[in-house]
Amino acid sequence: MLPGHPATASGHRGGSRRSQVTLIRDHQDCIPLTRILSDGDIVLLLTPVVPPAQPDDGSGNDPFEPLGRALAARHPWIRHVPYTSRNGMTSTHVGFIKRARTVIFVISGPPSHGQSSQVEIGLMARMVDEQRPQIIVACQSVHDLGIMEANFPTIVQLPGYLPSDLQTAAAILFGEPTATGTAGLDVQSLMIEPKFWPPDNWDSLNVAPVHELWNQCLPDQFHLEKFPLQSLLQRDGYAMHFVVRLPENREIVGFCATYTTFVDREGERLIGSLAMIIVKPAYRRRGIGLSLYEHALKQLKRIRGVDRIQLGSTFPRLLSGIPAASASESWFQRRGWQMDGQAPGRGQDICDWILKIDDWPSSGLSAASAGLIFRQGTFDDFNLIADFVEKESTSKDYTGWYDQYMNLAHDGRISDIVLGLERSEVVASALIYTPNEVSSLAQDLPWARTIGSDVGGVACICIADGNPAMTTSKDTVMIRLLDACVTILREGGMKRVFLDAVKGGYEGFQSMGFQKWAIYRDTWQKV
Repeated sequence: MLPGHPATASGHRGGSRRSQVTLIRDHQDCIPLTRILSDGDIVLLLTPVVPPAQPDDGSGNDPFEPLGRALAARHPWIRHVPYTSRNGMTSTHVGFIKRARTVIFVISGPPSHGQSSQVEIGLMARMVDEQRPQIIVACQSVHDLGIMEANFPTIVQLPGYLPSDLQTAAAILFGEPTATGTAGLDVQSLMIEPKFWPPDNWDSLNVAPVHELWNQCLPDQFHLEKFPLQSLLQRDGYAMHFVVRLPENREIVGFCATYTTFVDREGERLIGSLAMIIVKPAYRRRGIGLSLYEHALKQLKRIRGVDRIQLGSTFPRLLSGIPAASASESWFQRRGWQMDGQAPGRGQDICDWILKIDDWPSSGLSAASAGLIFRQGTFDDFNLIADFVEKESTSKDYTGWYDQYMNLAHDGRISDIVLGLERSEVVASALIYTPNEVSSLAQDLPWARTIGSDVGGVACICIADGNPAMTTSKDTVMIRLLDACVTILREGGMKRVFLDAVKGGYEGFQSMGFQKWAIYRDTWQKV
């Protein structure tokens, strides 16, 4: 089956009839049924007693018998039990429900005058045991039947209950090819057509649903505890976050985080960060992510001074960019973002590294070079640091780095700035932090403390280019600077070092004992 195409089956009387099956939602993640069924597991099929779908059918057979047979051909332990609108759920039905592994409840249409609604009977069946998976098979529009308001967790919609409809439904429920011979059935391709979902501003008062969504959507290495995530998201003045909620119960099923960051010391240019878009798995391919994306872009572009939009974030750091080799790459490429790696902003690699300090080849690294020394910063260095970092971050497009240096200095933590000096002139610098500190840098970079309490960090490495005072090679300066940082962190009790958002130098870092922790695509566009 091609993504975005409905499942179809051949019709009756030798003709061709389009039998469209739509998976409305699957919160229980139970389709295909092979995910949750083992040999011997009973599947209870509850169907209404109704007239045949074809008025001229004089067989007198139950019109849902083809569904029971089609299911049993795939899983022999099917129990087909009819129900009536007059009697609803009886003790017999309750007994079957309690013995079943899962329940398939069929709703054929709206109630006749004076009869109970099949939707209400379905709710009664679910109340017997809400932990047991229940699949609603609706043989008519779910909106006409009022099924969406009932909040059933898994719903499959059919156009009717002709045998062809029911046989297609059985194939869908078991994730198998349909009668037309389409192979490789993709349940996600049966989702309802995408639409626009109006995003709301996230009020940040209750982080719990966003935290749950975050850890549900992201790989394990990017999982966060609730308080650190709250600290990263609640940034008054330069954070705007948006959510999409279900209209029926206000559940958050989509979240988008955005920030604005000053580019330089003048404070006139800003970069807008589209830091994160996540959508609850059961609601993907419905337009939620696209609705958040388009709304967030529009809001960022309206902010005075924003001249660039990036994917990922600078500070605070959620992710440095789009995770490499993720499905997100192709999603953003389809929306015009270039990731060929041929120029800055077009998907060049950024890497996070992790080092066991015991693996650091410290022997001989600290040997003196003529006039080159490394030490922690002091307040007397403030002006030198400010001038050096502004020049280097501007020329090399290190967005937001100047702010990080100045924040540490203004917080009285200028000793967290490690300097390389040659002939009393700054030629290199880096920032260090440990997970238990209250420094602004440690709060903005969450991954070192997420990895472990013994992980210190090094960030915002600047090395001068074309400085006439610099007589030592750039590689040597980098190694000596890292050695100074590692030494200070080791003396502070750290066992490992996390190196944040570095471009290039793969072979060099690996030769020094660093291992890749994550790779991102550095992607941005001019506004």
